[in-house]
Amino acid sequence: MIALTGTPVLQTERLTLRAPCPADFPQWLAYFATARSEFSGGPLTDDRAWRAFCHHIGHWVMRGYGSFIVTRKGVDKAIGLIGPYHPIDWPEAELGWALWDVADEGKGLAYEAAAATRDHVFRDLGWSTAVSYIDPNNARSAALAKRLGAVLDPAARGPHPDDLVFRHPAPEGSAA
Repeated sequence: MIALTGTPVLQTERLTLRAPCPADFPQWLAYFATARSEFSGGPLTDDRAWRAFCHHIGHWVMRGYGSFIVTRKGVDKAIGLIGPYHPIDWPEAELGWALWDVADEGKGLAYEAAAATRDHVFRDLGWSTAVSYIDPNNARSAALAKRLGAVLDPAARGPHPDDLVFRHPAPEGSAA
């Protein structure tokens, strides 16, 4: 099997963030079979979930970066996807996040992973700005963006007409 190589691995206190691999697909598929995936474009049929998963792997090849699979340290089982994402038709590069199981919410895991990936895009990728596109009905995601220090940017437009656009400040000490 061919795998992505040379991709960064980020470590936080409790998490490992790495590029997606084929072994992550069962957790991805399970997530996209549920209503929980509503704000990530789901629920999806198996074939659409497959295409979306392959898109994320291909994103790494086409852009040189991509969203990270989130795992707990020492347990290489995917629990979410968080990080930089920029499809060709999106106005700006995004920091996105999704934890796949409600049992992982409320523990600060999404914040921990999103903060690490935000720091990575400013420090290692040299981004000068980043946004998060959030559905107006996704209060938890908006709260996370605010907790990360992002502010609503009413002048910016997202890929979908109703998106709220939260702009992330560069962390202190970054090159941006």
